[in-house]
Amino acid sequence: MGGSRERSKATRLAVLLGICWTSPNSLLGLLAGFACTPWGARPHWRRDECALVFQRMPWRGVGGALTLGNVILHTGDELDTPCITYAHRAGAGEEPIISLADHERAHVYQYMVLGPLFLPLYALHGGVSARNRFERAADRYALCGVGWWPWPGRG
Repeated sequence: MGGSRERSKATRLAVLLGICWTSPNSLLGLLAGFACTPWGARPHWRRDECALVFQRMPWRGVGGALTLGNVILHTGDELDTPCITYAHRAGAGEEPIISLADHERAHVYQYMVLGPLFLPLYALHGGVSARNRFERAADRYALCGVGWWPWPGRG
């Protein structure tokens, strides 16, 4: 019984350290989210994602969401919505429907481990595209609940 309690404390400590480590990224997300509140963006805390989600972000385009640290900027009314995987959009035959909330949760985990290194590494690996290992890992996590880490051997 003590092992479970200690593991829980260790998990909470790891999450807290991850939140602190990625706080520069989260600050960018907070600035963007609060800057858009006059145009309808609304924040709310999502415990499962360990993130503050700004719904109804006013940008146009493909839609969806953008994660910055522990902040998710989302164009829709509800993050628990189905979406198509990056691989499917690129023409691969993978299962096309995943949960947007699960996909973005994987990015939150990636940010909490990599902190300020996330954005440069994300850009280095192809940015917003199906070939980006971060996006493939987030899709994999959304499909099966494991594998959020973009390199083999973790997540």
